[in-house]
Amino acid sequence: MISSLRENRSNKGNQNEMIKITTSNWLRFPGNCFHARSFSCQFLGKSRKQFARMAAPNYHSRMIILQANQLAHSFGADDLFEDVSVMLHAKDRVGLVGPNGVGKTTLLLILAGLLEPTGGTVKREDDLTLGYLRQEAVLTFAGQENTVYEEMLSVFADLRGQEARLRELEAKMEAGEMGEAVLDEYGRIQTLYEHGGGYDYQHDIKRVLHGLGFEPEQWDVPLEHLSGGQKTRVLLGRLLLEKPDLLILDEPTNHLDTSAIEWLEKTLRTWEGSLIIVSHDRYFLDTVVNQVWSMSRHGVKSYKGNYSTYVQQREIEWQHEETVFNNEMARMEAELEFIRKNIAGGKSDIAKGKLKRLTRDIVLIEEVGLLGMQGKNWLQIGERVRTFTVNEAAQRLKELPTPTSRMPKLKIKLKPEQRGSRFVLRTKKLRIGYPDNPLFNCEDINLERLDCVALIGPNGSGKSTFLRTLMGEIPPLRGKIRLGDGLILGYFAQGHEQLDVDRRVLDEVLAHKPMSPEEARNYLGQYLFRGDEVFKLVGDLSGGERGRLALALLALDEANFLLLDEPTNHLDIPSQEALQAVLEQFDGTIVLVSHDRYLVDRLATQIWELRMGDGEENGRLHIFDGTYQEFLATKEGGESAITTISSKVALPTKEKELPPVNLDWIEDVVDPLQFTEEDRRTRSRRIRELTEQIEETEVWLDQLNFDLARAEGEQKEAVERELAVAQSELDSLSTELDELMA
Repeated sequence: MISSLRENRSNKGNQNEMIKITTSNWLRFPGNCFHARSFSCQFLGKSRKQFARMAAPNYHSRMIILQANQLAHSFGADDLFEDVSVMLHAKDRVGLVGPNGVGKTTLLLILAGLLEPTGGTVKREDDLTLGYLRQEAVLTFAGQENTVYEEMLSVFADLRGQEARLRELEAKMEAGEMGEAVLDEYGRIQTLYEHGGGYDYQHDIKRVLHGLGFEPEQWDVPLEHLSGGQKTRVLLGRLLLEKPDLLILDEPTNHLDTSAIEWLEKTLRTWEGSLIIVSHDRYFLDTVVNQVWSMSRHGVKSYKGNYSTYVQQREIEWQHEETVFNNEMARMEAELEFIRKNIAGGKSDIAKGKLKRLTRDIVLIEEVGLLGMQGKNWLQIGERVRTFTVNEAAQRLKELPTPTSRMPKLKIKLKPEQRGSRFVLRTKKLRIGYPDNPLFNCEDINLERLDCVALIGPNGSGKSTFLRTLMGEIPPLRGKIRLGDGLILGYFAQGHEQLDVDRRVLDEVLAHKPMSPEEARNYLGQYLFRGDEVFKLVGDLSGGERGRLALALLALDEANFLLLDEPTNHLDIPSQEALQAVLEQFDGTIVLVSHDRYLVDRLATQIWELRMGDGEENGRLHIFDGTYQEFLATKEGGESAITTISSKVALPTKEKELPPVNLDWIEDVVDPLQFTEEDRRTRSRRIRELTEQIEETEVWLDQLNFDLARAEGEQKEAVERELAVAQSELDSLSTELDELMA
């Protein structure tokens, strides 16, 4: 049942999970709620309002359940946001997006009734039940002794009470007490029990716990022994079982692995109530929401559709704003030119009038923006503003800000210093892990330039260890690694271990690459480090700020082979979008470890999936040659899908008994063959020549295949002969290159 109605919800630490908003007293029955005065309604467990909604579905679908008008909130003298107005209908599934620091969490608290705004009003539907999930639920279960499973059971306290009463009545009937009163009570309670989901609730609990990643051995763990992330998942599970009319979720995917996120997506897609979700997971928003609220410090704008649809609409709006702004700037610059020419001439009165109007326009754009001028009292502004001089007007016009809807974004530049060879990475019979903790075996890898690999798998399966192995920091337990010629590696560590926490931001950049302090400050400005922020200690930066600094250092490496370990962690959505745009245009090779499925979906040409167990002692890395969508189709389609696109899938093979651990071969990774320096230069030169010849031959083959499709008779035979020669040459070149790379 709705948790706020339990006696233990009097504790302030728990007042933020589930709220009952009502103007009258309620009775609670299993799975339903209804007003005491409506008990005579013939529809069991339904209020008159609920009965009316069933009789009039159109009314229900468009009914406004929550409305906020002109909300504002301040912390002391600092204004967080203002003029926020939103409207939520029944069945709406809303994604709330906006840059970090704009006040999204504060707005959720206000809408949930947990925080009073400093301005504006919130109106909620009478009798609305509302559930709220904080980002962190560390203090949520303070003083409670429940286990994980007991906490889920507490949602169904009324049902369990009915179970107990049914058992008592059954005992009476077995003892021969078969009176009319006993039979009537038994029938009534049994009906309530059945309608309330009494025969399904234990199954529902197990389904939710399994979906959120709780193994059966964890169900009996006391809540006080759980981590903060586990407590948040417990709270989420309880809210899903409580099924409030409105569920408000603040970053619900933060503590979930990919499989749990996918399960939550499926659950929320069929959610019967309304949703408001704040999330940096764009793929999650794409899948779940049907409306987006885009928030800035000056309001919220609503868009119909999922996240991708919102991005398209927003881009069109931004382009329109910039066009209007540029046109208006051109008009005002023409006005200024007229004023300059005529301010002291025969048309001075006209010029002075134009200067007064130009002053008013400039001040108005400065205060509310070009697109915020509608409805403003221009005359009033004109009366209180001193008319500018011509030079002052010119300077103020030059300094006018561009439209504010397009938020400042990272200006990332990832440009490789050199192209590198076509063949980037090859492995054979690779085993990853540590001598006392082997992690997984790998299918043989053949990675080429411009490929983008998404490395996915459960948390703790060894993805970061694999990246460090490719870098040579950790030796493999078995097998060979071959890196291509001319590679420059760039590594983005998930925990930003490469950053010196005792350095200032500016000094970290200066230590990474020689440049002047002024150049470094200008460079850091591209990563949104402005003013005195460059003098902050790295150790004092937020997670998002450290991520931006790590990206800034990565860009200075000018690498052509990027190993990226959760690069979008802690980045707000505008920064995620900026990084995505840069990686889409990157002229090199990428191995990407990320829970950001939106990024994976846009970039990946291969999926490397880590499966733990998989019929082996340890896990195994499976290689799928295709996009993320193709991978999902194969995964969901099972064997039939694998058969359909078998050319895209590398099926697992059973390995023989592994040989003893041998680390001597690791020297081969650094220098595969013990060449002299001259030999090494000759070999590198020949690899480059072969790579270029292979690329030219492949172009030749493509042209010949094109000609063959259109040739006839003797011409066709000639093309076929030339095609055979080209194919033979390609095979010969490839064989030579393979031998050099082996």
